[in-house]
Amino acid sequence: MAEAEPPRGAGDAAPPRGLADPPMPRQPQPRVLLVEDTASLAAVYGEYLRASGFASRHARTAEEAFRLAAQEKPDCVLLDLRLPDSDGLTVLRVLRRDSPDLPVVVMTAHGSVATAVDAMRAGAADFLVKPFAAERLAVTLTNAVERAALRREVRDLAAARPRSQFQGFIGAAPAMQAVYRILETAAASRATVFITGESGTGKELAAEAVHKLSPRRDGPFIAINCAAIPKDLIESEVFGHVRGAFTGAVADRQGAAAAADGGTLFLDELCEMDLGLQGKLLRFIQTGTFQPVGSTQLRRTDARFVCATNRDPLLEVREGRFREDLYYRLHVVPVSLPPLRDRGADVVTIAEAMLARSAAEEGRAFRGLAEDAKAALLAHRWPGNVRELENAVRTAVVLHDGQWVTAAMLPQTLRDAPARPAAPRDAAPPPPRAAMPEADRLRQIRPLATIEREAIERAVEICEGNIPKAAAHLGISPSTLYRKRAAWEAAG
Repeated sequence: MAEAEPPRGAGDAAPPRGLADPPMPRQPQPRVLLVEDTASLAAVYGEYLRASGFASRHARTAEEAFRLAAQEKPDCVLLDLRLPDSDGLTVLRVLRRDSPDLPVVVMTAHGSVATAVDAMRAGAADFLVKPFAAERLAVTLTNAVERAALRREVRDLAAARPRSQFQGFIGAAPAMQAVYRILETAAASRATVFITGESGTGKELAAEAVHKLSPRRDGPFIAINCAAIPKDLIESEVFGHVRGAFTGAVADRQGAAAAADGGTLFLDELCEMDLGLQGKLLRFIQTGTFQPVGSTQLRRTDARFVCATNRDPLLEVREGRFREDLYYRLHVVPVSLPPLRDRGADVVTIAEAMLARSAAEEGRAFRGLAEDAKAALLAHRWPGNVRELENAVRTAVVLHDGQWVTAAMLPQTLRDAPARPAAPRDAAPPPPRAAMPEADRLRQIRPLATIEREAIERAVEICEGNIPKAAAHLGISPSTLYRKRAAWEAAG
């Protein structure tokens, strides 16, 4: 039996009011979207949810469910599989396509367990067989919400940990970590990704990463290099043509736009596209329809756009070589790939991976790079970026053999690279800074949480409230940003 607390005497002072423990911030209620067309059942389930501590919104149709899901960003969906305007499985697939992290719990009548199994295969988090008790509903939804939060947490932790490889990219430089996070976050959406970077930095590899990580990964990935196709043929390459459209058009031909239906259309070196074709591309992006060359029939396709250029697109707009309206239509999620010279030790890491692959292909015995070869690689400026590095390693492997690649085996252009500039020996040391009292120095330190919140709120303000866009520029996932803002609002 626990001892009773001794009474406080008259002389015992009460704890100072200002030293009391601060109240814990109130956790926001999980938000549930209830999709149920029967009014009586919706009223019962709504009361179940309220009593269990959930905030809920009610949708009676699939159309209303899609609208509320986009507006409210619920933590979970409770979905009836029999709706007046759509099949429940179709609603489930659309919700999961648009929000892959959104847990959906389906409800089915007794005797329709086979349908529930089909729903689980389609991505449902769990299912409930009607009728069910309030306690069963609460446990199922709580588990679904917690599992989804745990998956997001694991993904965020993995994204925060430096990665040395990502979807074909090699390198752990901080600049590449930001690129990896943006590509990973943007892939889950339908937003257009606009990739910029010098030639040889891996723009097509980045486009392929977006496709492979997206819900369209099972669809086609169609790439068009706008700089490699003659001006008078590029429209046919993009939109196709019908027989007799021009000399040599002996049969109908499907273009890249139709071939990319259900997948991703990658337009490389976009700023090389003719201005006249840019107008047709803009109309295609806005409407999803196009006309093959020589045809009067409009055709429709569902393609996600990824674009790339090695030029400065804003400069191209100012110079009148690229349409401003097309730029703002495509420039939704920008990704800037850093040049190899700005990636530090990644140069050696990439070279070693290329050496292992080339040595295996050529039957050479190389085990790695000698120290003088590493120094030569780090000293070079790499105007041709990763493509130039690959050629240098391949040349060394083809022309030589041994255990280690030395600097003497590398191309002459690398061996003659100038040393990095060093500070002159007779340079005067910087003047000492005036001493500052410790109390003043400590007052300059601001809490990390305060700095983080100010940075996030400023990013959201600049992006005019567009959370996914702000998250992409901050290099974090939108779910993390939503969760942090909800916690700040709950804490007041």
